[in-house]
Amino acid sequence: MAYPVVVVGAGPVGLAAAAELVEREIEVLVLERGASAGAGVSEWGHIRLFSQWPELVAPAARRLLEARGWDGPAGDGYPTGAEWVRDYLAPLAETLGERVRSGAEVVGVARRGRDRVVDEGRDTEPLAVHVRYADGHEERVLARGLVDASGTWVAPNPLGGDGLPALGEANAVEAGRLSYRGPDLSDPVVRERFAGRHVVVAGSGHSALTALVSLAESATVTWVLRRGAVGDTFGGGDADELPARGRLGQRARHAVEAGRVRVVTGFRTEAVEVQPDSRVALVSDAGRRIDDVDQVIALTGLRPDLGWLSELRLELDPTLQAPVKLAPVIDPNVHSCGSVSPHGVRELAHPEPGVYLAGMKSYGRAPTFLAMTGYEQVRSIAAAFAGDHAAAERVELVLPESGVCGGSGGYGGDDASGGCCGTAAGPELITLGALVRSSN
Repeated sequence: MAYPVVVVGAGPVGLAAAAELVEREIEVLVLERGASAGAGVSEWGHIRLFSQWPELVAPAARRLLEARGWDGPAGDGYPTGAEWVRDYLAPLAETLGERVRSGAEVVGVARRGRDRVVDEGRDTEPLAVHVRYADGHEERVLARGLVDASGTWVAPNPLGGDGLPALGEANAVEAGRLSYRGPDLSDPVVRERFAGRHVVVAGSGHSALTALVSLAESATVTWVLRRGAVGDTFGGGDADELPARGRLGQRARHAVEAGRVRVVTGFRTEAVEVQPDSRVALVSDAGRRIDDVDQVIALTGLRPDLGWLSELRLELDPTLQAPVKLAPVIDPNVHSCGSVSPHGVRELAHPEPGVYLAGMKSYGRAPTFLAMTGYEQVRSIAAAFAGDHAAAERVELVLPESGVCGGSGGYGGDDASGGCCGTAAGPELITLGALVRSSN
């Protein structure tokens, strides 16, 4: 019996994998836990992407869609997440038809009749993919292979500075004072809720910069960084080969320099205290405090959910939780310049035959993943499933430089010492311009 390749996640990379497999006439089944394709992207639909349309449409997907009369987005514009779903992901899922099942959560994968300890039959027995549907019924799907493109969106990193939730963090979430998503200020109700409030934004990535820029016009913003200095957090500016990414960093820099954002560096949150007036206070591991906070937005990165893969034999880097052969070239302690080497099935393979992590999940805890990286990954993986080993090994990928040299380094400064990134600085409190608090 010919079993399908199961793809977990109907996001950009999962649907691209399906298109690659369909093009090679390999049976595929895409399982999406959300209510529709692109469900994760829809949750940040108000955000405009750094990449332009030509970089956001997978080559095999384009061929599949155009063969069915799809008239793709014209020009080189930068879509929002919502536009990406509406104009590309949703039509692609519709074209794939019954190969895509929504409301289908994968809760476990194993070799049929074998747990991870058993050697016999691992290379001959199919995978058993356990699925729970939105209506409550369960199913076991047998598969010849698995492409986990489920991403990391559902597993945000906590605010706590040691990788665990800070003391009281769960209480602040329950009280509605802490969230892990940037607000959609295009919604008047949301905009009014933040106007004039004291908002703490924690994080140094592009999601945090986006939140800073959007909030700085109407809220009192404190920007909390674990690193000891701002350093290259604003990115490469005009040197960034993704111009929209460079402009975002410049806008964030201007907001700080204009005094609309107060920056606190070297702050690793140990506790979140819900105060009597229902506001919260953040306390660092050094005893420093940020009081009278109306809302905390923790944008400290994402991590892979590996729990449902526990019966498979994966070979993951102990630091990044990425495939061991891929981890050295994506390590954020070393890389930040678009210096990721071309990679495909060779770097993504695991001891478990036919199992691959692709897309953002393949990067583990490393940030700055680009869609075009995932598209090349799944092209290589599909070629391997088809037995086209030459195509699988022939991996070509050129990523746009960020304009920032070196890596994130350590918490002492989070900037590489020497080279063009300068010398790491110690923890300091930076207040640029006047800090104005509006009345509640």
